[in-house]
Amino acid sequence: MNSLLEIRHCRKNFGGNTVLTDLNLNVEQSQVLSIIGPSGSGKSTLLRCATLLETMDGGDLIYDGVYAAKDQDGNAVYAGNATLQQVRNMFGLVFQNFNLFPHYSVLKNVMEAPILVQKREKREVEWEARDLLEQMGLSDKADAYPYQLSGGQQQRVSIARALAMNPKILFFDEPTSALDPELTGEILRVIRKLAEKKMTMVIVTHEMAFARDVSDWVVFMNGGVIIEQGKPSDVIDHPSQERTIQFLRRIREQ
Repeated sequence: MNSLLEIRHCRKNFGGNTVLTDLNLNVEQSQVLSIIGPSGSGKSTLLRCATLLETMDGGDLIYDGVYAAKDQDGNAVYAGNATLQQVRNMFGLVFQNFNLFPHYSVLKNVMEAPILVQKREKREVEWEARDLLEQMGLSDKADAYPYQLSGGQQQRVSIARALAMNPKILFFDEPTSALDPELTGEILRVIRKLAEKKMTMVIVTHEMAFARDVSDWVVFMNGGVIIEQGKPSDVIDHPSQERTIQFLRRIREQ
């Protein structure tokens, strides 16, 4: 298997607080990896470091063999702009609160980055964007604006927008946390279809049943460290660490 993403010995502090401690993560081609854990465990910070929205204080960040950051004497030293742009083109990110441009139509939201960032031909991008909207069940919403859509529809536009960049790996930061249960099912079905197409994905989620069903690998985080990781049947159904057992028991009682 090829490693698409390697994070080695990641450290991250905010002020005097250590948020991530010596954290290692490996994501292979076509793998679906879910990150679970309590609020404040560092899950979203890890995702933000992986997607260059935050800088690590120490450690290596490697995409498909390309170093975005390399540890030198305990400090993360980042590559130049050209390399970082190359890395950014390798991944897409879907936020929990959609982050669509409110003044752009659905179609323009999906087309904007491939044209502006990747300098691709407008006609080709539009054809691909319309195809993606069709896959998301949104063909009839191309000319609508975000405020005219439900939360679930907005999140599906966000996923189409991320896919429009043809990423090698897709990150989801709690993609259903802003949605009610009915709309949550809508988004989970879309992610499940992407998994069937062998899309490499890293998903921060609190949906345990979904993580069990769709993931190849599950990582449980607590207090900025990885406490336990393995196949879903091991981590979710038969956890070995007391902290994981407590967390899952609390989730089931909610």
